Amino acid sequence: MATPADQSDFRPGDLLRQINYPADLRNLSEEQLTQVCNELRQYIIDLVSVKGGHFGASLGVVELTVALHYVFNTPYDQLVWDVGHQAYGHKILTGRRPVFHTNRLYKGISGFPKRSESEYDTFGVGHSSTSISGALGMAVAANYKKEDRQTVAVIGDGAMTAGLAFEGLNHAGIEKSNLLVVLNDNCMSIDPNVGALKEYLNDITTSHTYNKVKDEVWKMLGKMSKFGPDAQKIATKVSDALKTALLKQSNLFESFQFRYFGPVDGHDVERLVKVMQDLRDIPGPKILHVLTRKGHGYKFSEEGNPTVWHAPGLFDKNTGQLIKPMANGPQAPRYQDVFGNTMVELAEKNPKIMGITPAMPSGCSLNIMMKAMPDRAFDVGIAEQHAVTFSAGLATQGMIPFCNIYSSFMQRAYDQVVHDVALQNLHVVFCLDRGGLAGADGPTHHGAFDLAYFRCIPNMVVSAPMNEQELRNLMFTAQLEKNAGPFSIRYPRGNGVMPEWRTPLEEIQIGQGRVVREGNDLAILTIGHPGNFAVKACEKLDLHDIDAAHYDMRFVKPLDEKLLHKIFAKHKHIITVEDGCVQGGFGSAVLEFMADHGYTAHVMRLGIPDKWVEHGEQAELWKECGFDADAIVEKALSFKKERVHKH
Repeated sequence: MATPADQSDFRPGDLLRQINYPADLRNLSEEQLTQVCNELRQYIIDLVSVKGGHFGASLGVVELTVALHYVFNTPYDQLVWDVGHQAYGHKILTGRRPVFHTNRLYKGISGFPKRSESEYDTFGVGHSSTSISGALGMAVAANYKKEDRQTVAVIGDGAMTAGLAFEGLNHAGIEKSNLLVVLNDNCMSIDPNVGALKEYLNDITTSHTYNKVKDEVWKMLGKMSKFGPDAQKIATKVSDALKTALLKQSNLFESFQFRYFGPVDGHDVERLVKVMQDLRDIPGPKILHVLTRKGHGYKFSEEGNPTVWHAPGLFDKNTGQLIKPMANGPQAPRYQDVFGNTMVELAEKNPKIMGITPAMPSGCSLNIMMKAMPDRAFDVGIAEQHAVTFSAGLATQGMIPFCNIYSSFMQRAYDQVVHDVALQNLHVVFCLDRGGLAGADGPTHHGAFDLAYFRCIPNMVVSAPMNEQELRNLMFTAQLEKNAGPFSIRYPRGNGVMPEWRTPLEEIQIGQGRVVREGNDLAILTIGHPGNFAVKACEKLDLHDIDAAHYDMRFVKPLDEKLLHKIFAKHKHIITVEDGCVQGGFGSAVLEFMADHGYTAHVMRLGIPDKWVEHGEQAELWKECGFDADAIVEKALSFKKERVHKH
């Protein structure tokens, strides 16, 4: 279990030490802001190197963060961050420096902006591309209430690829609300950014004509005050004329009726301050295009792989050497790596298989297939809805797409799963990474609901492997032509349990569970990785003279009814265990079977309770939610006491 270091272990610089809130920052001169940025960047490096967390994104927006809080009157002015990976500097400047050493730790502060944590966190985030829509709602409300406040949305070029961002832009352009969208362009999401928008932004960034004209526009806007009340009208005419003549490529954002400014060096804090001070006085929807570099200011991040430095874990800040945990004996691989390697193995034998991921090739390990078979693996950008319907289109043409999306992100594409895949009974295999409690990323990333929200969809097979061998076999089974139709496989973040995981590929009969061990006193039914908790629990129960049976069900839909009939005929005490919501999940499916077939038994469901579970190490959260090995033992012992009491 991670132990928070004492705050005294991290010493801020001379200026940063004086800043408890943005009001303190605004007491400094513009000339002092560069030093503030240097100290803030070093503080983040010092802390993240020994505590872990999201690194590159926060370093990349240090100057932008300082400028925003310096120019705008936060929290009265509303600042909305997109995703939130980059918000460490924001948190440190807004009253949380004394507790920032608890970032992402159990019972500590969240790694993402969170409304319940601070008034400066105006909108809770964690998923991509929500900032423009959220900020627009705030801006419209401010207009309605006649409040003279600014609203700013900070969104990355990766997040801008999602449909929701364009829906927000489309609406914002007609509302004429006082909204500033800061486009933080670093050519990255977690992996390098992809798609036509990336190419478009690159064209803007590298166009010498464009940059020259924009500089001239800025100089002219700076001199408009002498024109009095007609300044805005004149500036608009001059700007529009120049754009019409020379800047046809700028029409994308202007077609949404946004005024576009930039590109601006995102690491020149004094320039950013001056630009934002000017923009603050220009009404209506505006976009400021800011160029930044992930990991800026830390040599090893700038020179290394930006994907690695997105969230590198612990590292030596002086050498850039990543610190890996000590291994005791052979280590089981991460489930995601088993997926990635098995994809290549299957695709080599089946030319119809294709791989799809929405901007998470390294996170889900589809990058292994992308390297081996670049024409058959696709990163579609941060666009989960598109990923699902794109997969559906492939399936109509006889392809077998494996669409890998994190469980919590699949929520964003639910209608596409229902309407475009399941309704048409198309052969799409959904691989849901991060199923269950995801750890330090917290409630925005916990995959709590997929077992429940998938099992109610007609035609859908819902499965979860207990170990690496079952993951491989489920993937093999899912691609067989006789099993054509929607098929979901969910597995957790982190390592499995089998160091020797390259087992022969074997078919699993759909809807067939397995007996892990027989027993007479009670039955433990598990789905997915928590079956390994039950194995440990059964060993402990042996010490209490409790003979527990354990069944690895493997499928939530269809259930193994033959096995369930056997279980209910024999056992009156049953425990179900799942790393998913207890309402509507695997345990609920077992209860429905019991009711439908007239059985009576005492069924105790263990899983994620009906509440938002905060962040922490996975083992800490499994324990808190009451479905780790010790919790299973405790429930089984309560059954024993119940039997003794009755007798």
